[in-house]
Amino acid sequence: MSDTLREPVPAPLHEPLPAPRPELIRPRVPETDWDDWRWHMRRRITNVEKARQWINLSADEEEAIAGVAGKYRWSVTPYYASLMDPDDPGCPVRQQAVPALGELAEFPGAEVDPVGDTYYRKTNRVVHKYPDRVIMLITEACPVYCRHCTRKFHTTDVDGTYFRDDEGGSFDEDLRYIADHPEIRDVLLTGGDPLSYQDGKLEEIIAGLRAIPSVEIIRIGSRFPVLLPQRITEDLCSMLSRYHPVWLNTHFNHPKEITPEAAAAVDRLLRHGIPVGNQTVLLRGINDDVPTMRTLMTELLRIRVRPYYLYHCDNVTGVSHFMTTVEKGWEIMDGLQGHITGFGVPQYVLTTRIGKIPIARPSFTPTPDGLLLRNYRGQEMVIGGDAQPITEAGTR
Repeated sequence: MSDTLREPVPAPLHEPLPAPRPELIRPRVPETDWDDWRWHMRRRITNVEKARQWINLSADEEEAIAGVAGKYRWSVTPYYASLMDPDDPGCPVRQQAVPALGELAEFPGAEVDPVGDTYYRKTNRVVHKYPDRVIMLITEACPVYCRHCTRKFHTTDVDGTYFRDDEGGSFDEDLRYIADHPEIRDVLLTGGDPLSYQDGKLEEIIAGLRAIPSVEIIRIGSRFPVLLPQRITEDLCSMLSRYHPVWLNTHFNHPKEITPEAAAAVDRLLRHGIPVGNQTVLLRGINDDVPTMRTLMTELLRIRVRPYYLYHCDNVTGVSHFMTTVEKGWEIMDGLQGHITGFGVPQYVLTTRIGKIPIARPSFTPTPDGLLLRNYRGQEMVIGGDAQPITEAGTR
């Protein structure tokens, strides 16, 4: 053994930093393919290997993908994947599309059909819940299986469906039910996403509805303008315009989803006379703060989309981890009302078996002297029975 003295090695001040992850290089796609919605549908991301081409999956995401296998479907269009932050699992786009461990947790009161679609189903596809309108669940398919879907049992659960019979069966019974109930003036096509069908099949359904004299309005509920705006082609819009009045409601949940492609899709619909409304879901960790929601609503107005509903997230099996409190919804509504254009403020609702219930916090309180009113600044005044101000407080 050597008698040479060695200087002691000083203890490290911190743990060695992990090796940096290699930079993610996303696939390069020819523009002609990128602009073709069918290309995106054929190349949807459905497994870990494909996902790794677009994002650096976290350990929790990989565990969740393995955990939902055989239970819940998942797929993501390359377009929607391109909006994801490749390194942040908390990305608001990523959370809506990539499976999470919360889907496998059990929550008290969670149900597969809390809004009662199967309870009010009259035929294979027709759900008649309100006096003058029905929905038609025409498909289970979606371009992206949103992790927060209210109809998760119908669209995403491998063994679930709201259909009584096979999806591919005849529509004759459904159309006959609508024709036999002349009080039905408004039909909403939903699913799944109706625009998953090719134009020809979709036109058959819409033409069948338009042939019923009592049907005045045809609506389409579709997230394609958000998840794959390339689907909104001139041919599709031209076909829809032959069956007016046709309306389309879509589903932007975060400002990050409002892209030039999405704006162009909305513009095509509007130029063909199809009004576009938006239904946002209040989602924990995605849009449950005032600045995000205010930006979303003003950006929707900029691209000429009318905010319609703000849904309180339903207690759906596999979705409950996205729920917020109603108080959080009130906080957000208070941050919108008066702060942005009135028609940019959606109606805050909770969907139940007895219908959509408005649950915004009242801005008035009955008193012996009349109604005590509060504005968005917290200023108050009392309106008496003659609708004239009696007293005012805090108006300076």
